[in-house]
Amino acid sequence: MSFFKKLKQKFSGTEVEQEETKKYEKGMEKTRKSFTGRLNDLVARYRKVDEDFFEELEEILISADVGVSTVMDLIDELKMEVKRRNIKDSTEIKDVISEKLVDIYSGGEEQFSSLNIQQSGLSIILFVGVNGVGKTTTIGKLAHQLKQEGKKVMLAAGDTFRAGAIEQLEVWGERVGVDVIKQAAGSDPAAVMYDAVQSARSRGADVLLCDTAGRLQNKVNLMNELEKVKRVISREVPDAPHEVLLVLDATTGQNAMSQAKTFSAATDVSGIVLTKLDGTAKGGIVLAIRNELSIPVKFVGLGEKVEDLQEFDPEKYVYGLFAGLMEEEDEE
Repeated sequence: MSFFKKLKQKFSGTEVEQEETKKYEKGMEKTRKSFTGRLNDLVARYRKVDEDFFEELEEILISADVGVSTVMDLIDELKMEVKRRNIKDSTEIKDVISEKLVDIYSGGEEQFSSLNIQQSGLSIILFVGVNGVGKTTTIGKLAHQLKQEGKKVMLAAGDTFRAGAIEQLEVWGERVGVDVIKQAAGSDPAAVMYDAVQSARSRGADVLLCDTAGRLQNKVNLMNELEKVKRVISREVPDAPHEVLLVLDATTGQNAMSQAKTFSAATDVSGIVLTKLDGTAKGGIVLAIRNELSIPVKFVGLGEKVEDLQEFDPEKYVYGLFAGLMEEEDEE
C-alpha cells in the first residue's frame, strides 16, 4: 500500500480526526496548488528520474520555502531512496517525497507537539515574537482551547509598550471568558508578570498565558526585557516558564526563519506557533524551521476562527500538502 493510501486510511477513523484532517486540507490549499501543481507538471514532463528531474524538483521545493539546506538534505535522501528502490518511473517518486517530508520533520523520532502542562500547580506559558504576527490572537485562541478542556486560564498583558496590545488582550479575555492581569501602558513588564503569577496562584488558575512586547527596532533592549521577565517568572515558580512559544507569521517565509534565529538565541524557545499558514503558498517553511533550528512546531494557524489553531501533526501536514495527488491515485 502506498504512503498516501496509508495516510488516508489512518485519518478516516474518528469524526474528530476527519475534521482536523479537513482543516489541514483546507488550510494548506494555497501551498498545495502551487507545490503539487508544479510537481505534477514536472512528473508529466519527465518520464524517468534523472539529474535534470532532481534539479527542477530542487527549485520547486526552494520556491515553497522549504529552505536551501533542508532541500539539499531531502534531494540527497531522495536520490539514495530512488537508487535503493530502483525507481525508474517519475510517477512513483511522489510517494517517496511525501514519506521523506514526514521523516525530515520527525527525524525518525516520535514528535511531541503537546504543550508541557503540569499535572498539578500552575503552568506558565510565555509567548514571544515580533509585532503583527498574531501573538495576541494566538493567546486568545489557546485560552479558548484550554478552557474547553476544563482548565482555569488567566492571561498576563506583558506587552506594556503598546496600549493597543493590552486592549486587544482584554477583548480576547472577554470573548473567551478568562481574566486578564494588566497594568497601565508603559509599566515594567516584569512587574506585570510578578502580579500575574501571584494573582493566578491566589485564584487557583491552572494555566497562565503571558504576552510580551514584540518590537525588534532595539533588539538588545527587547532581549534584556525578555530575560528579566523570565527571571521573575522562574523566581516565583522554579520550573517556569514551562513553555516559551515563539509566534511566527508563515506568510513572511524566510523572514520568519531569521526571527526564529534571533529569538531562540536570546531565550530558550521550546516551540513554534506558525500563524496564517492558510494565507501562504510557502508552507514549506514548517520543514525549514524544524530541520534548521531543531525547534518543534507546536501549533499552526489554519484559519480565522477560534478553533482554527491546530496542534501540529507532520502527517496531517503532508496529507494537506498532497491531498490532490491522493485523489488522483484513488481514480487510477
